Amino acid sequence: MAETVLYEVNDGLATITLNRPEAMNAMNTEAKVALRDAAQAAASDDSVRAVLLTAAGDRAFCVGQDLKEHVGGLHAARASGGGEGVMSTVREHYNPIVRALTGAAKPVVAAVNGVAAGAGFGFALAADYRVVAETAAFNTSFAGVALTADSGISWTLPRVIGPGRAADLLLFPRSITAQEAFELGIANRLVPSGELRAEAEKVARTLAEGPTLAYAALKESLAFGLSHSLDETLEKEDELQSRAGASEDHLIAVQAFVNKEKPKYLGR
Repeated sequence: MAETVLYEVNDGLATITLNRPEAMNAMNTEAKVALRDAAQAAASDDSVRAVLLTAAGDRAFCVGQDLKEHVGGLHAARASGGGEGVMSTVREHYNPIVRALTGAAKPVVAAVNGVAAGAGFGFALAADYRVVAETAAFNTSFAGVALTADSGISWTLPRVIGPGRAADLLLFPRSITAQEAFELGIANRLVPSGELRAEAEKVARTLAEGPTLAYAALKESLAFGLSHSLDETLEKEDELQSRAGASEDHLIAVQAFVNKEKPKYLGR
């Protein structure tokens, strides 16, 4: 992977680190390609049992699109009579990143160390669980630069905070403090900034050591239930529960409970 994004797998935990702290981890083309490749690698690697998405530095998790690079592309597109090509980054980069994170059959934890704006906010919302530093902040940003939502935020944000509040934050972009994000349900856990990495790794490691097949089924069930009827969701729960009940992990868990032991899951 490129140096703009670091990728490491250690004992079943894949850590993806956005690594442009000097640019507040803004997404230039190199970083977008590297993040897309890292997210897809983590999602497809059966040895990876959980994913931790984090960022270097203490100012920003990710402020979204690198606008310095973007404005150059806009001027070039206008000069050549084009325009739509510069926005192909949504299809080529942002959409695959979000699909990989949300569709991964394993839990994804985001450690939000600072500002998460625009696509950076979208990437954080694509995670299943967000550990957030008390000094962090969130901003949708899109309308502030005359753009609509991307990076899945029009799907994830209303599901987290409700459509009314999502519309408010998208139509009137503003900085949301970590405390407000916690109250809205955007942040799952607030920690002092100096403890963020250790706490996020602890959360991700706990998930990596857990019943990952069950976690994958839970992700699928939650996503399904949000867009289907109760009857359809009940049928999906039956299907997924039958699959989970036939797993080795379920037998291990029940046997460990009976024996009053801590289960050691195998992910199968």
